[in-house]
Amino acid sequence: MKRIINTDDAPAAVGAYSQATTNGSLIFTAGQVPLTPDGDLLTDASVADQTARALDNVMAILDAEGAEASDVLKVTVFLADADDFDEMNETYATYFDDEPPARSAVEVGDLPLDIDIEIEAVADVS
Repeated sequence: MKRIINTDDAPAAVGAYSQATTNGSLIFTAGQVPLTPDGDLLTDASVADQTARALDNVMAILDAEGAEASDVLKVTVFLADADDFDEMNETYATYFDDEPPARSAVEVGDLPLDIDIEIEAVADVS
């Protein structure tokens, strides 16, 4: 049975989607962008800072469900420019220890709000 996950520690959904959903075993986050819970968009920040903010949002959503980084099975990273991969990867690596999740990182034609990165995750809490 699907259940909606919502926390004030991550930005509120601004469209027809939820911050995350779960079936009690798996958590699927929506794509998280470099937006603070207070609504400040970090469009002028470095890719490293945007990555950190997006991952902080993912971690806040997971935490609301009692999950943590070690529970993440898969991450998808959407980059506005593949040339930013190394900068993203350096920051990303600080969020996952010696057993990181599977990951895809792709360059996309455009991201909303003129941002450089969006990150979504799937975690197992069974």
